[in-house]
Amino acid sequence: MIFNSLTYLLLLFVVVLLYWVLSYRLRILLVFFSSLVFYGFWRIEFIPVMLFSVLMDYFIALRMSHSQGVLRKRYLWMSVSINLGLLFYFKYLIFFTENALSIATLIGYDIDPFALNIILPLGISFYTFQTISYTVDVYRERIKPEKDFVLYSCYVTFFPQLIAGPILRANEVISQFKYRKKFQIADITTGAKRILYGMFLKVVLADNISPLVDEGFLMPAQQMSAIDVWTLSFLFGFQIYFDFSAYSHIAIGSARLFGLKFPENFIFPYISISPKDFWRRWHISLSSWIRDYLYLPLAGVTAHDKSCGGLGKIVTSNKKSAALIVTWLLMGLWHGASWTFVLWGLFHAIFIFLYRIVSKMFLTINDNIKYLLGFAITLPLVMLSWIPFRSESVESAITMWLKVFNFSSYTVFGMRENTYLVTAILTLGFFITYAVKSRLPKFLSRYPLAYVISNSLIFSFMITMVFVFFNSTQQFIYFQF
Repeated sequence: MIFNSLTYLLLLFVVVLLYWVLSYRLRILLVFFSSLVFYGFWRIEFIPVMLFSVLMDYFIALRMSHSQGVLRKRYLWMSVSINLGLLFYFKYLIFFTENALSIATLIGYDIDPFALNIILPLGISFYTFQTISYTVDVYRERIKPEKDFVLYSCYVTFFPQLIAGPILRANEVISQFKYRKKFQIADITTGAKRILYGMFLKVVLADNISPLVDEGFLMPAQQMSAIDVWTLSFLFGFQIYFDFSAYSHIAIGSARLFGLKFPENFIFPYISISPKDFWRRWHISLSSWIRDYLYLPLAGVTAHDKSCGGLGKIVTSNKKSAALIVTWLLMGLWHGASWTFVLWGLFHAIFIFLYRIVSKMFLTINDNIKYLLGFAITLPLVMLSWIPFRSESVESAITMWLKVFNFSSYTVFGMRENTYLVTAILTLGFFITYAVKSRLPKFLSRYPLAYVISNSLIFSFMITMVFVFFNSTQQFIYFQF
């Protein structure tokens, strides 16, 4: 069951309707069982895998809260090891087995190839991170373990964000589930608007960009010009942004229908002025998770406040650099068991590392110049980073990157004219939308009638376009992760 389907919308409507008329306990049970139904629409046999992870961390957290010292740490490692073990088996065993066989063949061992038939459970990368963050936070004494199993299960399995996030923290969700909320029409209207935004981004924009991206990447990399490479990098950059932010909008909007407020996952990432700024705006729930539970521990940084914003000690630049590289290689692998994703992670690690060095040289520059310079460097490099993310092989990605430095190919156009036109319109439209969204509400707030009319026209347009292009056959890109 996917968001851009009538089945999901019907399930959501029925569950929300029942949710607001039931008692507190029945609400929690409704959310839990409807989440299992939602997941079971994909493959019912993987429900036990998810529930095993939920059940294990529930009991480990309870035991951990009554333990001290070495035993407490053992419980933590048990949770992390089992969760990562499941993730490794389902997501990475085939990848590492194939690479091990290739290496064995290269060094002269004759091993008969064999095929592993392992299906990747939907959403395992996301709910695994949520359960790990829960046990880690209990270990760090940032939260107390939840004694109500069904309530804890709702945190992990809540169907609007189960498949592709946002990756939530226990203290963001469990406390909201714990109390019977009063019905407020504002929750319904706000939630419905967010779902409409998401549907528009997905079925009108992302799904219609997809054929152009697919057609472009089917071209042999050797035959592409530099203009083609830049066009495809921007085009796929917008496709994945519209597609994934659409999922986040629908997830956040669906949760709001239940009176739950989830944190934002995207905030206009392509206006960023640095790689650090970009990751504060792109897939925020993942980047903050990676920072708090992977990068800071690897760097030897101890956080002493609940948000991990306060750093307990200063670490050497060498240790920070090593942690940066390891973090981004693992970040790449989290996205997929392929060397192209490792290359994508390495690209961002190098980008951030160079930014740390270069930014120190521009401390005295005028802020406006610094902003323009940062934006002019960050946007094209971020877009180029999407090349290995979408390419079929490392060789193809590197070949495309090298085309950028072939200045003689900047006069060659190898794709259809409408591909370049669509890319230019999307780029211009993105920045116009940002400017309008930043300034128009403040302007219209002085003119209530104009505000009502403009919103009515915008929502009418989006509703019409969603009905025209509604198609439930296009999966979300991040479902494969």
